[in-house]
Amino acid sequence: MNAIVPTRSSEPAHSTVASPARAQYAAQPSAWPAELELWFALNAGKTRLVRRRHFGPLVVQRPFHPEKDGTCHVYLLHPPGGVAGGDRLDLRFHLDAGARALLTTPGATKFYRSEHSASMQSVDVAIGAGGVCEYLPQETIVFDGADARIETKVSLAADATYVGWDFLCVGRPAAGERFETGRLSQRIEIVRDGRPIWFERLELQGGSPLLEAAFSLARQPSWGTMVYAGTVAENAAEQVRAAIGAAGDGVFCVSQLEEAVVCRYLGPRVAEGKALFVRAWNVLRSLGQGKMAEAPRIWAT
Repeated sequence: MNAIVPTRSSEPAHSTVASPARAQYAAQPSAWPAELELWFALNAGKTRLVRRRHFGPLVVQRPFHPEKDGTCHVYLLHPPGGVAGGDRLDLRFHLDAGARALLTTPGATKFYRSEHSASMQSVDVAIGAGGVCEYLPQETIVFDGADARIETKVSLAADATYVGWDFLCVGRPAAGERFETGRLSQRIEIVRDGRPIWFERLELQGGSPLLEAAFSLARQPSWGTMVYAGTVAENAAEQVRAAIGAAGDGVFCVSQLEEAVVCRYLGPRVAEGKALFVRAWNVLRSLGQGKMAEAPRIWAT
């Protein structure tokens, strides 16, 4: 295990591993970049966190195994709580054949206003044969004036499964703040055996007409997308719709593609969207993995 944890004013210790975070730290000492890389493997009937490497303020708590099949639950911690101009978060997860891991965060990720430099979060997931990765973080809040860039790339073996969601909230509605200036860029790519099965990109400028348009965000401050890339029944979407029923104040929809089921939410409250997605996740998990959803304990705190 190689762990290097600099403060904003310290010099990083010697490392032979090149990384975007270290390059960012060297080029812009006022920034606070961070890296976290985790390796999971199946051992003695449980998925174990067999190796970890971190740089800067990204760490994990001890793994939990609350499920009978040995799925490993891990909480990803970013102690600063927010991402300022020039900061960069790089997360990489490797799952060996047959490994099962659920990754989440204890709180929202916040992208603060930035006057000069962009802030970035990059997530890279590689899942081996028969492996399952469920990446279910709490919401991302993009403050007015932020320059936020978020990228997620998932590489799947032929029979691997990935479940991922993201919730975005622009501005701070409770404080009366709207997303009037700044920029949000998001890119999600999922490939199976090197072949793309899902790709989506978003470019949103602060004050854009898309924030108001009825065909787009319709003045709603929050939205979410959940992708289940794995084997499920042909009528999975219909079963999700039946389980969801009414969507409350927001809008919920589900689509079934050739190799993925995609759920979306648009509405006034992230909490409402997450509650709907948990119900959808329960249906899809039961169909694809033969077990009910097991919410991480930290969601209840």
